[in-house]
Amino acid sequence: MTKRVLVTGGCGFLGSHVCELFRKEGWDVISFDSMTKYELKRTGYGTEATRDYNWDYLKGLGVTMVKGDIRNLEHLTDRTEGCDYLIHTAAQPAMTISWEDPELDFSTNVLGTFNVLEVARKRKIPVVNTSSIHVYGNSINDSLKEGKTSYERDPIEIPETQPTMVGQLSPLHASKMSAEHYVRSYTDMYGIKGASFRFTGIYGERQFGGEDHGWVANFAIRSYFGLPLRIFGTGKQTRDIIHAADGAQAYLAYFKNPIPGVYNIGGSKEHKISLLECIELIGEILGKKQEVLFEVERPGDMRYFICDIKEARKFGFAPSIKPKEGVTRLLKWIEANKDVFNIDGK
Repeated sequence: MTKRVLVTGGCGFLGSHVCELFRKEGWDVISFDSMTKYELKRTGYGTEATRDYNWDYLKGLGVTMVKGDIRNLEHLTDRTEGCDYLIHTAAQPAMTISWEDPELDFSTNVLGTFNVLEVARKRKIPVVNTSSIHVYGNSINDSLKEGKTSYERDPIEIPETQPTMVGQLSPLHASKMSAEHYVRSYTDMYGIKGASFRFTGIYGERQFGGEDHGWVANFAIRSYFGLPLRIFGTGKQTRDIIHAADGAQAYLAYFKNPIPGVYNIGGSKEHKISLLECIELIGEILGKKQEVLFEVERPGDMRYFICDIKEARKFGFAPSIKPKEGVTRLLKWIEANKDVFNIDGK
């Protein structure tokens, strides 16, 4: 019998890769997305075309497309009839937006996650909540060494036992951590097979990244179109970036071996790269030198995070796409879809 999965935020960047993977694996896939334009309006790209891009792409793959809001429990419940799995990628992902609209941040990330968990409890099916390394806070900044082009730390990788919610916190920190607490409570009290994935530096094709969220794609898009890049801080901020195709594989691996818990999902030390190093890599691939502008570091920013992924490997997670390959794929996608961006007629 064919299995069925509902992906909240299915038309978002990560969600679209999850939908694509499960569809290619032979699943019935439902994309549940509010199709909000709030975040995309801030990028300066052609909002209408970029917002519809993933919808049209997934529809062409045979994904069932549903426009709906995770804050509406009744609508979400109605669309999950017969589902074997819930993957929750819908979110308000940007720290800057959480400062400006904390109610939107709370209702999307906390109430929305609560509703997803209620459906998982009712349906008695596994669920994965998409969280973020932001829950660790930014006190890690205090223990770093400053290298030539990146921040350094010993040990390099950081496990899930790292203290959370420390340093200067934003509403995004609070909403993401609250969502994780709810996942654990539903696992403990109701026995659902729930997990939270703490992602770092996710990037790839179909990401319309801006300064608020999606920095690898933001740098790639602006570099391709010859626009200046803006960095807040030194540019030595460092992550273990992970391609979305690898990220999507984590959800499939979890369904096959659903061990409840909290997991770092990143590329580990093999995928370590700083903002400056990423910009240099993009310039090398494109064969051009970019204009880079530096501004004051933003409050709450985390300068460094490299995931220890030993726990996620236990259920089968194994990232394989290295930064040069992944960034090259992203730039080729931008080239093939340059008309979608509608940037000054370029």
